[in-house]
Amino acid sequence: MENLASQLEQVKTVAIAGHVRPDGDCAGSCLATYNYIKTWYPDIQVDLYLEPIPNIFKFLKNAEQIHNSCESDQKYDLCIVQDCGDAGRLGNAVKYFETAKKTVCIDHHVSNDSFADENYIFPEASSTSELIFELLEEERITREIAECIYVGMVHDTGVFQYSCTSAKTMNIAGKLMEKGINFTKIVDDTFYTKTFEQNKILGQALLNSELYLEGACIATAVSKAEMEQYHVLPKHLDGIVSQLRVTKDVEAAIFLYENEDGTWKVSMRSNEKVDVAAIAVKHQGGGHVRAAGATMAGTPEEIIRVLCKEIKEQL
Repeated sequence: MENLASQLEQVKTVAIAGHVRPDGDCAGSCLATYNYIKTWYPDIQVDLYLEPIPNIFKFLKNAEQIHNSCESDQKYDLCIVQDCGDAGRLGNAVKYFETAKKTVCIDHHVSNDSFADENYIFPEASSTSELIFELLEEERITREIAECIYVGMVHDTGVFQYSCTSAKTMNIAGKLMEKGINFTKIVDDTFYTKTFEQNKILGQALLNSELYLEGACIATAVSKAEMEQYHVLPKHLDGIVSQLRVTKDVEAAIFLYENEDGTWKVSMRSNEKVDVAAIAVKHQGGGHVRAAGATMAGTPEEIIRVLCKEIKEQL
């Protein structure tokens, strides 16, 4: 697979889907592909299925066209799944993947096992959005498509500070800037700006944090009761684990928040020594070497104890 255009030949219907609880890279890359098809292939029916995206990304072109439910039973000629390490992470949209005549996966998760008919998977890429840039003809990347790709790259690189950032990443970012995007506003509005409630829950999470492994690991948890107290949803907790990671002398960071069913969503980050993706896979999760996650049962103390033991083995 060398480009997206080759996959669209003789195709009349396309479904696009990404992982549950879509983040910036998922929303940005999926909307970039959706807008590319809508703009340059008007005869193709294309539908984008994602769970509700955070409000900060709703300025992106055609964000209002996203289907948040999967009530349609349509079978598609092609299903493109993006930023998703396995079919189980597609949520209800998995039915479009299972019934499509052909499937394509575009992803950068190291845990991806190439589960589609055609796979464009490069774990060394900064983001799925970076891969979308490679698959599109540069002259067909409009300003609106460039905005989508830039959002995805910004969020999966921590504004180009994470180790996944490469010279290629920066070169692509420069090309996107040349398309006329308001790159400073995109970074401020989608990455740095937080609501008062988000700042409060961040403060609470930091107050609850503890050091483990003689200061090499930091961990904290946010319960359902605390989320209700501060009037926040899971999507408002982005950035907490990254703030933990930059604590001086810390090698690994663990952040947990409680799901509706009482399980805990675990997010892990590391600096140089720990492969958190390997740990996440042990618990039916996945991700990248320096950023990964899973869902686990137990008390926060039990979960943190298990994860610290596995982190210690690597250290």
